Parts: sequence; C-alpha cells; structure tokens
Amino acid sequence: MKAFLDDPKIKERYLSRVIMHREADEIIKGKYWEDGKGCAVGCTIHSGKHADYETLLGIPIVLARLEDGIFEALPNDLAKTWPERFLNAINTGSNLETVFPKFMIWLLGDPEYGVIKYGSEKGKLAIQGVIDLYVRKINGEKIELKDWEAARAAADAAAADAYAAAAAADVAAYAAYAAYAAAADVAADAADAAYAAAAAAADVAAVAASYAAYAAAADVAAYAAYAAYAAYAAREQSRIRQSEKLLELLKECK
Repeated sequence: MKAFLDDPKIKERYLSRVIMHREADEIIKGKYWEDGKGCAVGCTIHSGKHADYETLLGIPIVLARLEDGIFEALPNDLAKTWPERFLNAINTGSNLETVFPKFMIWLLGDPEYGVIKYGSEKGKLAIQGVIDLYVRKINGEKIELKDWEAARAAADAAAADAYAAAAAADVAAYAAYAAYAAAADVAADAADAAYAAAAAAADVAAVAASYAAYAAAADVAAYAAYAAYAAYAAREQSRIRQSEKLLELLKECK
C-alpha cells in the first residue's frame, strides 16, 4: 500500500479539504460527519468509515484510528489543525507499514513517555516481551499468533497489580492484541486495539498523576481539588506527545 495511492493530486485534494473545513470552523469533536461538520476523520473522508482511508488515501486503517483517538483528546486549538498536520506529514507514495509497530514500541518502552516506567516488576517484564515481538516484526521476522497470544496473556496477568502498574500492563495487552489481530488479518480489530492502547497510555499518566496528588495531599479536600486537575493535565499532555511522535514517524517514511 502506497500513501495517497502514489498520487500527489490525492494528497492535495484531501489536504485542501481539511484546511477548508478548519478555516470554516467545521472541525468539531464528538461527531464523525454531520451537517457539513465533523471530526478529524469525518472532515477528511466525509464519513466515519476508517477503512476508507485504505482505499481512498492508501493509509492503513490502524493509523486512521490513531488519528481519530488523538484528535478527540487534544486541546481544541491543536485539535483543529490536527487533520492537516496528520496528512501533511505523510509523504506521497511512502510505505507506512512500520509506523504502527514503531509507535507501539515508543508507547510502551520510551524511557520518558513509555508506560513501562509505571509497571511493576512483573509488569515491566510483560511489557518488554511485547516490545521485543514488535522489534522482531520490524526486523522482518514472522511472529506466530501463539507468540502474540502469550505476550497478551502475560500482560493480562500483570494487570492484577495496583494503580498505574495495572494500567501500564493493560496498554501492553492491547498492543499485543493489536498485533495479533493484524497477524490474523482482522484489520478492524487491530485498529480498535491500537486506539485503545493509545487511550490507555494516556490514562496511565493520569492515574499516576492522580495517585501522586493523593500521596502529596495534606488532607482529603486538598487531594480532591487537585487530583482531578492533575489527571486531566497528565492525560492531555500524554496525548499531545502521542501526536508529536506519530507525526515524527509518518515523516520518516519514504
């Protein structure tokens, strides 16, 4: 699959469309496509059919789902420019096959932003197991379905831990299932799992921030007042960083 079907005119067409919608203030959250307004996906393809990204734009459905989830969680000023930034980052004719696995490796294992830093001892082993499979996949190895199933099972088992550690393990479980579904040729399930993994990663940061606020609070009232804000801010910052990383990976593809 080649991005924009290897046709610069297709990129120009859809990029012009989302810019037009942004200038008309028609990019909104919470709706795919209705009365000439919609979300990132809706204002791109004028529907909510993520699979159409593959036939119309040459962009894998899993990336359409990631674009969608990130859009809904960005602050409004960044959300309104997100569809054009997403399309603009993609080089016409590029092969985007490695973007998703590289994004998952970063989401799970980055020393600063990856969920592995929140894992318990058992959770970190499970997360690293999923990362290792994605690295092997990028290197061209064929990963058996049973290996993805085992990685997901290990992550599920680690999710019995508490607080952020459990949430971190959940991200690994989603990531493992996303790859399993892709290997089993169930693209829609893979895309849904990727969407869930990115959302859960933002939740990990929110849980950690909220728990830190609890630990630092002098009383219950202080915690209640600050924890909600801390969780919201952490989740939003996590999604902003996800958007930046996804654009970076898209630009790298030729």
